[in-house]
Amino acid sequence: MTLAFELSALQSLTEPGTAFADARRFTEFTGVVTEAGPDRLARFTRRRRIRPDFTTRKEGILETLERVMAEYEADRYVLVTDGETDREPVEAAGWEYLPVEEAAAAADWTVGAQRKPDGDVERTDWP
Repeated sequence: MTLAFELSALQSLTEPGTAFADARRFTEFTGVVTEAGPDRLARFTRRRRIRPDFTTRKEGILETLERVMAEYEADRYVLVTDGETDREPVEAAGWEYLPVEEAAAAADWTVGAQRKPDGDVERTDWP
């Protein structure tokens, strides 16, 4: 299985890095997609020590999903989403559409406010 998290879906989990690592145990390829831009995606994944097999480049989510299907052979393709992307185009592209709440319930992840990533120092010296 190839699994893609929408960035916003990962951000809705209390421990996104742990959820991503857990997802790697039952998938062949795991990645992160977003319309927010590659800089924001890179910053989020780097700070949480998430190392995806694939990410959105300059294209949008749907184009990324199509590229991933062409590059990564798998028996299933699943997008974990918070609803940011419409279901119909995702399914038309050959991907299963899985709301993050359903994925979290099945995998025992928690949806809610994020804990601060390891090594993230809170700045108290701002004016």
